[in-house]
Amino acid sequence: MELSLLLMQEIIKLFAIMVMGYVIVKTGLLKSSDSKSLSVIMAYLINPCVILNAFQVDATPEVQKGLLLACIAATAVHILFLAVTAILKKPLHLDVIERASLIYPNAGILVIPLVQRLLGQEYVIYSSAFIAIQLILLWTHCKNMLCAEQSIDWKKIVLNVNIISIAVGIIFFLLRLEFPSGVQDVLGSVSNMIGPVGMLIAGMVIADKSLLSVFSRKRSYLSAALRLLVYPVLVLILMKIICNISGAADTENILLTVYLASITPACAMITTMAQLYDRDAAYASSLYVLTTLLSILTMPVMVFLFQIVM
Repeated sequence: MELSLLLMQEIIKLFAIMVMGYVIVKTGLLKSSDSKSLSVIMAYLINPCVILNAFQVDATPEVQKGLLLACIAATAVHILFLAVTAILKKPLHLDVIERASLIYPNAGILVIPLVQRLLGQEYVIYSSAFIAIQLILLWTHCKNMLCAEQSIDWKKIVLNVNIISIAVGIIFFLLRLEFPSGVQDVLGSVSNMIGPVGMLIAGMVIADKSLLSVFSRKRSYLSAALRLLVYPVLVLILMKIICNISGAADTENILLTVYLASITPACAMITTMAQLYDRDAAYASSLYVLTTLLSILTMPVMVFLFQIVM
């Protein structure tokens, strides 16, 4: 129950920052369109720093085994999300924003501060496995969905700064290389911006629309129910299966980092990418706001179920 209460506190703090972004636009200090500049900073500066910083840990055999387990679990979760969403696409008439919001949870912004608070800094490396896999899919599968592209431009993917950061982070981790202390301090400082900046972007984007539209659109509650209730229950079953067949030490806590990432609200990066590729960023942000607000209640419940089941 303590974990559930801590979760609720952290989510409320982030939601308060989103309200600040909303107020900045509503008072006329900035325009909603100004958030696009922040989106570029988020996608091409803050995210790479988060990735590089997460891999700056001591690569002991235990950590390597735990990271492998986290990678397997994270991959299985994304396969599950992709498969279930593909099945539900036609019968539920899911559009591209809804599908992206179901497949991609808000792991990048929420999971690291939550893991730091709930489990400690030493567990952040395991959450980076989920983030790395999600980023690869975001800049391949999700980008193609939003751009309506039929083929993947592998050159753009390989040269994307986020993908490069993942590769550099893995190399440094495997070779046990460390950045100079000053560089690590800078990476850490920029990484800490991911939560506040992401929430500011969402608040600024949604300020362009009536708040009533966020809560009155019945269609949004279908996506919210799937993202916050149905998908987390499916992941819980998957985590139980992986836990039963895994022989790694500290399996439960490692899987908890993956589970925390899986049950977060709709991904803030969907709003960012919708802006970058001229999709319905306002609807993406509406789903983000609605699921973030409702997650204050659903995430603690899901973590409580995790503790019971595992």
